[in-house]
Amino acid sequence: MTAPHPRLRRAITFPLGMAMATAFAFLPNLTAVAATDAPVATPATVSDGTTLSYVVNVRPGHGPSGIAKRAIERAGGTIVTSYDEIGVIVVHAADPDFARTIRRVPGVESAGNTRTAPLPAQSTADEGAPRALTAQELGDVHATGGQDPLEPLQWDLGAIKADQAHEKSLGSPKVTVAVIDTGVDDTHPDLAPNFDRKASVNCVSGKPDTTDGAWRPTAEESPHGTHVAGEIAAAKNGIGVTGVAPGVKVAGIKVGTTDAFFYVEAVVCGFVWAAEHGVDVTNNSYYTDPWYFNCTTDPDQKALVDAVGRATRYAERKGVVNVAAAGNSRYDLAADEITDPASPNDGTPGDRVIDPSECLDLPTQLPGVVTVASTGAKDLKSSFSNYGLGVIDIAAPGGDTTAYQPPASPATNGAILGPLPGGTWGYMAGTSMASPHVAGVAALIKSTHPHASAALVKALLYAEADATPCTDPYDINGDGKVDAVCEGARNYNGFYGVGIANALAAVTR
Repeated sequence: MTAPHPRLRRAITFPLGMAMATAFAFLPNLTAVAATDAPVATPATVSDGTTLSYVVNVRPGHGPSGIAKRAIERAGGTIVTSYDEIGVIVVHAADPDFARTIRRVPGVESAGNTRTAPLPAQSTADEGAPRALTAQELGDVHATGGQDPLEPLQWDLGAIKADQAHEKSLGSPKVTVAVIDTGVDDTHPDLAPNFDRKASVNCVSGKPDTTDGAWRPTAEESPHGTHVAGEIAAAKNGIGVTGVAPGVKVAGIKVGTTDAFFYVEAVVCGFVWAAEHGVDVTNNSYYTDPWYFNCTTDPDQKALVDAVGRATRYAERKGVVNVAAAGNSRYDLAADEITDPASPNDGTPGDRVIDPSECLDLPTQLPGVVTVASTGAKDLKSSFSNYGLGVIDIAAPGGDTTAYQPPASPATNGAILGPLPGGTWGYMAGTSMASPHVAGVAALIKSTHPHASAALVKALLYAEADATPCTDPYDINGDGKVDAVCEGARNYNGFYGVGIANALAAVTR
C-alpha cells in the first residue's frame, strides 16, 4: 500500500463532534512506501491532440514579442498571458511537439506542459464536506477573559504562545497575508473585518481575474482556503475563532480549480500578483499539479520548476515572505530516494523513484520558501508530516489523531478549528494547517518591524522559534516500531527545523 497524495496539504476534515477515528479515513495512509519501480515519463499531450497549457520561459524583460512571439505562433501556440518581469509566457497549444519545438528557439530558456489532461482537467478526488457546528455544540463552549466564543477549543494558539501574544499585540492592519489557495469566503463574519479586497484575485486561468468576488470558492469547491485564512487572521471580534494574527489583513488569491488542481500557470500568477499588490506574506498549503515532485532532469518538469521559482524569487525581492506546507506523506525529504506513486495526478499515475535533490515539491522546496512541518497537541511531529534535515525550516501546530496526541482538555479536538464558507466552523488537520500558523507569526513580526525586509523577517522567525530536540525514538503509534528517524541537533533537525514558531517572541523582541 502507498500513501495517497492530496493536492491540498490538508485533505483531512474534522467537524466538531465527529468521531476522530471516522474522520481519520481522510488521513494519509500510515503504511511505509516502497521504493521500487522506474520513473514515469512526462506525457507531451493527450492522444487526441486536445489543447494543453504550457509555460515558455525566456529572459526577464523579453516577453511575448519578437522572435519568441513569432516562434510560438509558428509552432501553433496561442499566448494566453505573459509575465514579462520574470520572463514567463503562458501558452495554449494542441501540437504534441510544441514544447520540443519551442525549446529549440533562440532565447527560450525552458518550456514544458503544465498538465497532462486536456483543458479543463477533471478530478475524481473527494475530500468530504465538513459539517457545520450545531447550536448545541456552540453553546457548550465557555469563553472567558476576552476570548472569542470558540477560542477555548483552539489548543494550537497556546502551543505557539499566540494567546499570550494577543495581550500585547494583535498585529497591524498595514500588514497583509495572501492565502494562495482554493479561494476565501470574505463574507464569513470571522474574515470580513480583516479582508483585503484590493490584494485579492482569481488566478485560476493563469491570468488575473479582478471581478468582484472572483476570489471566493463556490458552493461546490473546497473550504480549504477559507479555513487557512481564518487560522491566520480571523478577527478577534466576539465571533467564532481567533487567528494567530487577528489584527492583520488577509487576502484571497484563488489558484485552485473547481476540482482543486493547482496548475503552474495559476500559481505563477498568484505569486506575481502578491508581489505587485502590497502583500507581505503568502501562505501556500498545496503542491503544484500534476507532479508531486518536479524533476529537473525532465525538460517539461524543469520548465515548471523554473517558472514557479522565478515567481517566488520575484515576490521575495518585492518584500514578500513565502511560507509553504511540507506535505502529508510521511516522506523523509532528505532521503536518497522516494517513491512517488501518484504522478501525474491528472492523468494515469504510476510509481516512479525520484531523487529529492533533483526533484522538487513546488513551491515548498524552492530556495527562499519557508518549509513548515506539522506538530500535534503534544508538540511532536504529526504522524503524517513530511520531514528531512536541511529541508524543514520550522514547525507549527497542524493537528494529529487524538489517539496519538490528545489535547490537554478532553473538550478539544486534536485537529485545528477554523472558519468554513457560509459562516460556519469546522476542524481540519495537516501541514496545510501548520503553514498558516507560521504565516501568522511572520505577519506579527512584520507588524513589529514594519520596515524589515523579507530576509530579516525570516531571520527573526527562525531566531525566535522555540528550539525543539529530535523525538528519539519516534514511535508515534506506540507499537514498538520506529515510525521515522529524526536527524540533527536540538536547535536544528529534520523534524522541527529550528523549532516551533513563537508568536509571543514575534511581538516582544
